Amino acid sequence: MAKTGSVPDPSGPSGPARPSLVSRLAARTSGGLVQAVLLVIALFWLTPTIGLLVSSLRETSDIAASGWWTVFTEPAQLTVDNYANLLGNDDITTSLWTTVAITVPSTVLVIVIGALAGYAFAWLDFPGRDWVFMVVVGLLVVPVQVALIPVSKLFNSLGIFQTLAGVVFFHVAFGLPFAVFLLRNFFAEIPRELLEAARLDGAGEIRLFTRVVLPLGGPAIASLGIFQFLWVWNDMLVALIFADPGSPPVTVALQQQVRQFGNNIDVLASGAFVSMVIPLAVFFAFQRQFVNGVMAGAVK
Repeated sequence: MAKTGSVPDPSGPSGPARPSLVSRLAARTSGGLVQAVLLVIALFWLTPTIGLLVSSLRETSDIAASGWWTVFTEPAQLTVDNYANLLGNDDITTSLWTTVAITVPSTVLVIVIGALAGYAFAWLDFPGRDWVFMVVVGLLVVPVQVALIPVSKLFNSLGIFQTLAGVVFFHVAFGLPFAVFLLRNFFAEIPRELLEAARLDGAGEIRLFTRVVLPLGGPAIASLGIFQFLWVWNDMLVALIFADPGSPPVTVALQQQVRQFGNNIDVLASGAFVSMVIPLAVFFAFQRQFVNGVMAGAVK
């Protein structure tokens, strides 16, 4: 009987897998020329920040006489007197503390309430859960400007208009839809078997939330905290309307300084740089958790 040769399986591998488009693009963009171009772009992007920093270290006369780039040829222009004057400016220092008093509770409340709601939408069964979550997601597209007049009337009737509590409540209300959306998607990625094992060990919902879900949700919570902190700290529109005019946040205080004393660029530059450095420090402190949380929360 003739020996039959082996026939190759058409469904089997026909050779090494072809690299994906993303892999080929990554390989092409990993060269030194591309990195040099990206470095140049980064330097252009940082130019306004560098200019603000240099201006905050120059005297008013030097600022009026020449551009900030002349400091590289005349470094004797640099001085820290502007920051000393800033610390002696009661309006700016008070506004910084007011901004902290608004930003910290607004961020903490959004994280706490958003985490509880995200866990409920992800792992608790209750009537109308999916419909309620769709409503929450729909609130993401509601602009802040739509609510300014009705919320102002509501806060005025409650006696919290132009108070710290009113500003905090407004920021919490508009920060919760995104918080619930982000944390619910992240919590839904937790393996169900892990939660069932914890329930078999006798863990209730509160213990399950605090001992299992929250530690695993650290990256998403950190990214949410950064989003909320940056938004509240840099806000000016809500602060102009709902904050106390006698004790405004730093964004409004700087705007008032421009309106009243447009020539005190030394105080304005140093104050603007300080108000920018604080959120930047928070961002870079949690940069790794921020990236991980955003990528994980955007899966579903």
